[in-house]
Amino acid sequence: MNELLNRTFKITERGSSVGQELRGGLVTFFAMSYILVLNPIILSTPDSTGHFLGGGTDGANTPAIAAGTALVAGVMSLLMGTVANYPMAIAAGLGLNAMLAYTVVSLPGMTWADAMGIVVLEGIVILLLVLSGLREAIFKAVPGFLKTAISVGIGLFIALVGLVNAGIIRPGSGTPLDLGINGSIASWPLIVFIIGLLSIIVLMVKKVRGAILIGIVIATISAIVVEAIFKLGAQGPDGSNPTGWGLTVPSLQGSPVSVPEFSTIGVFSIAGPFEKISVIAVLVLVFSLMLADFFDTMGTMVAVGSEGNLLDKDGNPPRMRQILAIDSLGAIAGGAGGVSSNTAYIESATGVADGARTGLASVTTGILFLACTFLAPLAGMVPYEAATPALVVVGFLMMQQVGQIDWQDLVVGIPAFLTIVFMPFAYSITVGIGMGFISYVILAAVARRKVHPLLWVVSILFVFYFVRGPIETALGLA
Repeated sequence: MNELLNRTFKITERGSSVGQELRGGLVTFFAMSYILVLNPIILSTPDSTGHFLGGGTDGANTPAIAAGTALVAGVMSLLMGTVANYPMAIAAGLGLNAMLAYTVVSLPGMTWADAMGIVVLEGIVILLLVLSGLREAIFKAVPGFLKTAISVGIGLFIALVGLVNAGIIRPGSGTPLDLGINGSIASWPLIVFIIGLLSIIVLMVKKVRGAILIGIVIATISAIVVEAIFKLGAQGPDGSNPTGWGLTVPSLQGSPVSVPEFSTIGVFSIAGPFEKISVIAVLVLVFSLMLADFFDTMGTMVAVGSEGNLLDKDGNPPRMRQILAIDSLGAIAGGAGGVSSNTAYIESATGVADGARTGLASVTTGILFLACTFLAPLAGMVPYEAATPALVVVGFLMMQQVGQIDWQDLVVGIPAFLTIVFMPFAYSITVGIGMGFISYVILAAVARRKVHPLLWVVSILFVFYFVRGPIETALGLA
């Protein structure tokens, strides 16, 4: 069996082992399993007609949304592993789901089926761009220093995501951000986070294999013990119980096995949006989703490949067209599955940091997601505070590439800087990439340096993306 897996996924060729890949896939799953809880929460709002996703007017069918989320993530991660042989898992995209829940379905007459139809349309457009070769051409047109800056920026971004999700960084009183609770470590969940972070760091320094996975396990066990003794419960969405757990409470309620319900599958309508809002309005919504999806994946693909030393001399990953095609299908599958666009997850870098180099890791993650259609209660036992230390550590690992950028050349250094800082500060990979692209083409033009024509086109599209608010207001979408 090992020999078959080795030949299929080129494991030895990429300097890995079967055990390494399985462990990396497990780490990636732990780092992104929060989506099984968070996606149903975000998609639980009613549409403009008062109906909820999964059926009914009494409330969202969260078990069905969770099961659909796990199913689509599992299938698409399996495809990424088997077809593209790349250690990058796929699941419902954060930000994209929020746009559907808080913007699209609130438009007059729009239903959840209509919103998912827009997602399917967006996925079809991106897939056509992949099949035409345009998406790959745009990626290859990006200068190497910007690809490095994207990777570094994503490192800072996911570190901030980890710190915020763990609650070790929170909105401050009089300041945008603050440490913990009123500037101090004042809760058991924060101590669990620190235990997990220190465990991973110490194990890495000692060069222990599987340091990230071991750290997550140590933190999870600590969380379970703490919750069993102190009964902390979860933090309230209104900020109540600030010393509780951030999202999932590390305790098992009832049976670890649940029978999945897939009532969100097939709940989409491509024609519906055109009947409820104008064609131009539909195109603006599709464009907004597409641009975010398009460049988030590009950044994630670079970051994962860079962390695993999988990129060629020009910064391109192997089998790039297959990677991009599967990611595009993820958007279509997410919409058709009624759980929002599915896209590549930057948390995959945690598995790569723990040794994953091939698609076998993605297959492992995919199988675990499929298992969660039945074992969702078990997956829900890993709290944010136990999984997020891995994101902070991976942020450090990706930050190490910053020395590859020529900071003395301002035409290079300024766009790289803007790319890096806007990702965490704007809390968006897409915004960071856009700022880097726009500033680079302007400075390169001023310095009379040659810029690929595709970068000019994409930069102009980013300008429209950044001013889409006034455009949407003019069209009655906001």
